[in-house]
Amino acid sequence: MAEPEHYFSATPSGPVKYRTITAQLAGRSVTVTTANGIFSPERVDVGTSVLLAHTPAPPPGGNLLDLGCGWGPVALTLALESPRATIWAVDVNERALDLVRMNAEALGLTNVNAVLPQDVPADALFTTIWSNPPIRVGKNELHDMMLRWLPRLEPGSDAWLVVQRNLGSDSLHRWLQAELPKDFAVLRAATNKGYRVLRARHRSGSATTEAIDLVP
Repeated sequence: MAEPEHYFSATPSGPVKYRTITAQLAGRSVTVTTANGIFSPERVDVGTSVLLAHTPAPPPGGNLLDLGCGWGPVALTLALESPRATIWAVDVNERALDLVRMNAEALGLTNVNAVLPQDVPADALFTTIWSNPPIRVGKNELHDMMLRWLPRLEPGSDAWLVVQRNLGSDSLHRWLQAELPKDFAVLRAATNKGYRVLRARHRSGSATTEAIDLVP
């Protein structure tokens, strides 16, 4: 199937074909709509499942970012768990963004903004970033994405990234540690089902004194 290779296209080709699936999000079973031309329309993919299982509860407020949102499993989880927060579901795929909006409305979630990258306010900072990043866009574009968004974490906040080991999780870990600003620390938080969960923390105090705990 060639379709997953093109989930990062802005406007997927071909007529849209909707489907309904059941997913476990934020500890509850929900019915959501997906479609062709997006990432993992059949189910919550393994990487995202690992991310959701190995990331602590999101902050209760502030701006929360799902980077590369697809049909929305991460953004919807954030919205369900932090109803007072503002969720930014960001993707270049306009069909995926339409699905996030549909699913948020169906679940009665009014705190989700599904937008293109350029439509996020330039002055917005984030209290957390969760992402199953689109590795297949290529290394240069992936690196640009990381450097564009991770420095917008508020001090004392974390980004949580899930990356498949055989698609370069360890090399991305090393690159992030080398290229992010010096007040960031990058740790391996978990390994499961062939995936790494990486934690990038924007330290709020001295780079040498702030303690960083892994997920219990």
